[in-house]
Amino acid sequence: MSRDPLGDRPVLARATDRVARTGPALRAARGTHGPAWLRIDVGLLVGALGLSLLGCVLVWSATRASSGGSAALKQLMALAVGVGCAALVTRLDVRAARAAAPVVHVLAVLGLVAVVSPLGSTVNGSRSWIRLPGGFSLQPSELMKVALAIGLAMLLAERAERDLRQSPRDVVLAWVVAGIPVLLVLAQPDLGSALVLVTMSVVIIAAAGAPVLWTAAVVVAGAAAVAAAFLTPVLSGYQRNRLRAFLDPSLDPQGIGYQTRQVRIAIGSGGPTGQGLFEGHQTQGGFIPFQETDFVFSVAGEELGFLGAAGLVVLIGFIVVRCLVVARRADAFGRLVATGVAVWFGVQAFENIGMNLGLMPVTGLPLPFVSSGGSSLIASWIALGLVGNLAARSAPRSRRLPAR
Repeated sequence: MSRDPLGDRPVLARATDRVARTGPALRAARGTHGPAWLRIDVGLLVGALGLSLLGCVLVWSATRASSGGSAALKQLMALAVGVGCAALVTRLDVRAARAAAPVVHVLAVLGLVAVVSPLGSTVNGSRSWIRLPGGFSLQPSELMKVALAIGLAMLLAERAERDLRQSPRDVVLAWVVAGIPVLLVLAQPDLGSALVLVTMSVVIIAAAGAPVLWTAAVVVAGAAAVAAAFLTPVLSGYQRNRLRAFLDPSLDPQGIGYQTRQVRIAIGSGGPTGQGLFEGHQTQGGFIPFQETDFVFSVAGEELGFLGAAGLVVLIGFIVVRCLVVARRADAFGRLVATGVAVWFGVQAFENIGMNLGLMPVTGLPLPFVSSGGSSLIASWIALGLVGNLAARSAPRSRRLPAR
């Protein structure tokens, strides 16, 4: 039998080893059952898809009297694009996503710069959109949430992987990376999105092992910045009126005060089971401006009742919890990304539902996966694809084949 000139093992034996490793032995060596993307979190996918489809129905109900089915059709198109993007992201190598994080972050920042340039469009006092052909628009602040999650995770994962406390240099650099988009979003001005970005940054940096005193100082500084934005001309008059109306709705009885009052009437009239889909008096009568975006939760409350609205909340809570479960099982980079996404969904849903119930000021934040808005829906699905990717590559050990 011939022998390998570079070793003392027979060539035939080495060839046999290679053939054997193309079957179950190779999967065992990799520690997985087939391609990782096939092991995505099915519950996470089904929950998000159900929530998105419910959102399309609620948007249709809120807009059918004024625009027929055009708004719902746009939402379905955005859903298709979002699911397609999530499928692509799910199949990416996590190492590639980690390596591309700086480029993604820079591109997202450039998008925010474009918004405050002449390319941006102003709606309700906020210059947050870029108009696209065909009647579509892009809101870069939504995509910035994805970029910030992977950017901060890439920056802080190396020391977190070794269970080391972050150095002051790393923490300062992380806050510079987070602070630039926050300032650009405030310049639009968009206080709601800025608060989400700040909250994500605080939690990700703290979870990475930043000193507690540093984190507390940033929280205090953030609270002071919010107070300054409320008391100074940083926010537009329209946005300041929305915040003042939260404290005293009588200040703007024909504007935001009227809007929030109608929302509460709609939710309160839904009862346990609702007035029926497409049968809500406030919704079908067009009494609530921008109901399909800021106040889509009121459609569920009025037409599906307490049970329907509670089911919507449960679905959102399920997605947030599943993101946290993935974070617990993943490596340092994956833990920080999934934690950031969970905070994003949780904080934004709390604010949106809270402003529908009159518990939080109106800030214009959409309800993730539900509110009308292509940028929000697509960005949410891209983030979900990242979490699904991490879930597939951090499968429990019980599902792995023993190595030989």
